[in-house]
Amino acid sequence: MTTAKPGATVRYTLMRFAIFVGCFVVALALVQFGILPKGLGDSNFIWLLLLAIVISAPLSLVLLRKQRDEMSAQIVGKVDGAKARLEANRSQEDSAAE
Repeated sequence: MTTAKPGATVRYTLMRFAIFVGCFVVALALVQFGILPKGLGDSNFIWLLLLAIVISAPLSLVLLRKQRDEMSAQIVGKVDGAKARLEANRSQEDSAAE
């Protein structure tokens, strides 16, 4: 397994947000040019948000696989470190109580 780079979670989140914004801009352009239908009344903004979410989710799943794996490795490392510290503290408390 590869070592996790610092800030993997922040990088993944920013890249995911960038994909969402890109999808929003493309959907907005397609609606403005009449390729996609506009929302009813004042609901156009919500329509565009929902459309961007639906399009960006599978794109993020495919395009950000490497970043998601790095983020997962970073989180697992932190959780394992916390478990080890907790176990060390428990052992100290057990030996001090005896």
